[in-house]
Amino acid sequence: MPQEPKKLWFSRVHWLVLCLIWLAPQTLWAQDPGKSVLGKHTYRSYCATCHGATGQGDGSIADMLNVKPSDLTVLAKNNNGEFPAERTRKIIDGREKVKGHGTGEMPAWGDAFQAISDDEEAVAEKIDQLVHFLESIQVE
Repeated sequence: MPQEPKKLWFSRVHWLVLCLIWLAPQTLWAQDPGKSVLGKHTYRSYCATCHGATGQGDGSIADMLNVKPSDLTVLAKNNNGEFPAERTRKIIDGREKVKGHGTGEMPAWGDAFQAISDDEEAVAEKIDQLVHFLESIQVE
């Protein structure tokens, strides 16, 4: 006995919805949230107290520091519109002195991250995530 068209439609929609409900979490779990998103979390944990929540150098302890923290939102603007990714990476890492970086007041995050994981690849990835985040907050 054939189903009524209304019931057949409901049945197909019902199965489609069930399939989407089953697939959606698997799709979301498989997606990479993106380096800048991960970098934002790292930034909040390690950088925001000095550089501020928005990266403008106005963190909660900025006034207590001998050297005012940099405004990280203008790195590209101060470099002829090009974000200096490699230089930024080296400055964050801090294990290799970068000419013109200043007094060395900023912590060497490469050492700090390595103390946590002791895996150079993981350290490089964490720094890379920070660099991607900083690139995402640049202003014109």
